[in-house]
Amino acid sequence: MAVAVRKAASKTRRAASPDVLTLLKMDHKEVDALFKAVEKLSERAFEQRRKLAEKICEALKLHSEFEKNTLYPPLQQRAEDHEERAKVLEAFEEHAQVDRLVADIPGMDPQDESYEAKLNVLMEDVKHHVKEEERELFPIAKELFEKEELVEMGQRLMDEKRRAGMRVHK
Repeated sequence: MAVAVRKAASKTRRAASPDVLTLLKMDHKEVDALFKAVEKLSERAFEQRRKLAEKICEALKLHSEFEKNTLYPPLQQRAEDHEERAKVLEAFEEHAQVDRLVADIPGMDPQDESYEAKLNVLMEDVKHHVKEEERELFPIAKELFEKEELVEMGQRLMDEKRRAGMRVHK
């Protein structure tokens, strides 16, 4: 009896949880708000730029790892044609580019003349990727996955964020 109650409670909790696409879009909005804060900084606001860049890189690192390891592989497997598979492969490549910048930026001196350039390229790359992901990949994922699969992936994302000590969307 207790096992049945736990299973029912777990199922109810999953059903009440947002799906992975909703959570990823929330992440996108959060990072975009950080980008806007960076863009408002004065040229000499080195310390504030560094702090915001660290927050951006931390958020993007977990987000990127999750997409590359949890969302994209099954999406690529289920892709129904060459065009869909090509979009997933392009997303993997965009992540590789972003990951390189996310690895470089935190170790740099914010007064280094290339720091702001790298941060700007990161922001441009992420904005481009988010636009494509939300317009092209997420609708494909919505078609290829059952709602409960998307909710289960969303629960995994929230669990990973909790383990990393990050803010969890609800």
